[in-house]
Amino acid sequence: MNREMKGAGKMSRNSEIMQEFLTGERALFQGENLRIVDTIFDDGESPLKESRNIELTGSMFKWKYPLWYSRDIAMKNCSIFEMGRAGIWYTDHISVEDTVIEAPKNFRRCHDVKLKNVNFVNAAETLWNCDGVEMEHVTARGDYFAMNSQNMKIDNFTLTGNYSFDGVKNAEIHHAKLLSKDAFWNSENVTVYDSFISGEYLGWNAKNLTLVNCTIESLQGMCYIDNLVMKNCKLINTTLAFEYSTVDAEITSRIDSVMNPTGGIIRAEHIGELILEKDKINPDQTRIICRDKLQKAV
Repeated sequence: MNREMKGAGKMSRNSEIMQEFLTGERALFQGENLRIVDTIFDDGESPLKESRNIELTGSMFKWKYPLWYSRDIAMKNCSIFEMGRAGIWYTDHISVEDTVIEAPKNFRRCHDVKLKNVNFVNAAETLWNCDGVEMEHVTARGDYFAMNSQNMKIDNFTLTGNYSFDGVKNAEIHHAKLLSKDAFWNSENVTVYDSFISGEYLGWNAKNLTLVNCTIESLQGMCYIDNLVMKNCKLINTTLAFEYSTVDAEITSRIDSVMNPTGGIIRAEHIGELILEKDKINPDQTRIICRDKLQKAV
């Protein structure tokens, strides 16, 4: 069946919708207890606004604002096309699996979000101000990912996009690859394990940032941080690191240059250039341990 429904209005029932082509504003407004399979939501805003207990399989959203103010949503093998912009806002208890999301600005002020095998083709301004996010095998491309979200658990995540995780609180990240300038700015209580991060100005103004078994490439990375902890990390082409940061760093490689840490301990194979300006910091507050001969501080 390929029946077209325009503006179906409020729908509250326990039923299955199969292979429909739905258009018009609020096509299934306030729908409840629906299993929606292989259905296309085309021209028409807010098709499932204020919906409850919805299971979506193999379905497509081609227009704006598909899931606002909804709750208890399960999506699998679905697609949100480019014009499905700002698609999922103010929605709680939602799981999305095996899905491609082409539209930007998805997931805003949502609670209890689970994402598995999701590809964000255009992740600009995605996952803002969300609370309780679990991500597994997710890829994303776009700037300002996950701004001001909190209570995040992430595993196997790949991101290409700058200004990510700005203002994030209470995040645990495993096996990530982040190509991201200005990542983790203004963040608090973030721990990253077994990951690769490349991008300028990593972690500025953060509190309690911990990096474990990570490889990092960054110009002026890890500066202005209150309580930076690095365990078994490698720094590649990383210059002017740790400025005005309190540091407990165990670096298994050389560091190209270190500038004006405010306190703590830095262990490394070698530091190419150590800059300690006595008019700006107290050099005695930071202990430097190098296996190789340390270049004279300047």
